[in-house]
Amino acid sequence: MRELSRAVAAPPRVLGVSAISPMAGLERRAIGMVDVLAQSVGATAPTAAATTAPALIAGQTGGSVLGCLVLAWVLAGLVNFTLGQFTRRMRAPGSLYTFTTRGLGTWAGFASAAAQLAGYAFLCMYCLVVAAVAVLPLVPGGSSGGRVATCLGVAVLGLACFLVLRRGIRLSARITLIVELVAVAGLLVAMSAVLAQAGWSGLAAPLASAWPAPHTLVAGIALGTTAFVGFESAAALGREARRPFRTIPRAMRWTVIGVGVAYVFSAYTQQIGAKAFDVPLGGNELVVPQLAGHTGIPGVAYVLEAALATSFLACAIASFTALSRVVFTLGREGLLPRAVGSADPLRGTPSGALVAVVPGVVGLPIVMMALGSSPASLMLPLISVSAVGFLGSYLLAAVAAPVFLHRIGELSRRTLVIPTLTALVLAAIVLTYIIVVARDDRTAFVIVLLVAAAATAAGFVAHRLRPHAISEMGLFDETTLGDLLGAADPVAGVR
Repeated sequence: MRELSRAVAAPPRVLGVSAISPMAGLERRAIGMVDVLAQSVGATAPTAAATTAPALIAGQTGGSVLGCLVLAWVLAGLVNFTLGQFTRRMRAPGSLYTFTTRGLGTWAGFASAAAQLAGYAFLCMYCLVVAAVAVLPLVPGGSSGGRVATCLGVAVLGLACFLVLRRGIRLSARITLIVELVAVAGLLVAMSAVLAQAGWSGLAAPLASAWPAPHTLVAGIALGTTAFVGFESAAALGREARRPFRTIPRAMRWTVIGVGVAYVFSAYTQQIGAKAFDVPLGGNELVVPQLAGHTGIPGVAYVLEAALATSFLACAIASFTALSRVVFTLGREGLLPRAVGSADPLRGTPSGALVAVVPGVVGLPIVMMALGSSPASLMLPLISVSAVGFLGSYLLAAVAAPVFLHRIGELSRRTLVIPTLTALVLAAIVLTYIIVVARDDRTAFVIVLLVAAAATAAGFVAHRLRPHAISEMGLFDETTLGDLLGAADPVAGVR
């Protein structure tokens, strides 16, 4: 393993082609379209987002939930087009921050890495806490809301995620897919039952909702956009996917399309049901269980609770998958200790990164609850910080895309206009979302400031103490001599 690490740090080259890829150690060409799609879908947690996003948007705008979600869907499509300019040209486990580094340089890449780490890490924490809270009532004799029980649930679910991820990407992707399919099926059952019981009289009401003021509309779109974050996580499997330049863009595109349909259907049904059964929608986190209770069908509420718990668990697995690849890449570049850039020689998993990130991600919410925070009070700060991280990294990648394409001589009018428009819209969305967070959740805003300050300080330290690592930023899975010869990589453990 030491020989491999040294070779990766300074890979020999023949005629400009490396003998060893900088990402050597991870499995190569091991998973197909279904597994990559599972990663992308799992990270968005469509069941959970479809359940909660309409209530959040309605609470912010007072109406026009469908309009805000559709506009957020369009923005997600623009982001997907922009990121596709990178995923069609490089296989990068570091994904967004690698893309940004290749376009804008190391400082922007470092900022993107910090935002991306915050996005995935806090999303993992949020999913574990919510999954633990949702699972406890399903356990005989269990009840949700208690700090001790939730801490135990977070620890058990975190350990389960680690064991699944350690076994390999194929197992974790397939478990994610199965779990998320079950969750989506449960949501569709519940929403279809609500729609059937609500009657025909209110079917057109959601389409006639008044549009809010422009600033309120932007805030609603910002909240709607957060429902799509994570769809790009398939890019972290650039080395492990078969035919990645085709598979990964397709997985991202179909994820945006599929989850968008689920969100619009769920929002439409919730608006109809809320009016038919006189259930408040805006800011009501329990709107879907309350609507399910009006269907009169035994077990629907139980099915929905199980669907939500499994959806959050799938999201945690997918988010850990992407997070570990980002940390693995940072370890290979030397920005983090080289140990986190090590891989399991038998399974091809980023074992060093998993050992580093899982205890920290699992431990932070447990410590916060041990210090007195209730599980409910943690949820909004965790997901808010995650959303700011994702939106910030999307913004930097959108700015980087035209620069990157110009540098390699492939910039066109379309690839200039669409990423530029995407960057401008994202800038407005990020600013609006931060204002919303600062107004509604001071804890989340303070955490965002602390993360930004820590990232800035780490950037200055890295530039001063590890200039060699800074110069290596932007590593990705390169073509090797073995590829040119039609053979496997000349290093054990590379697949």
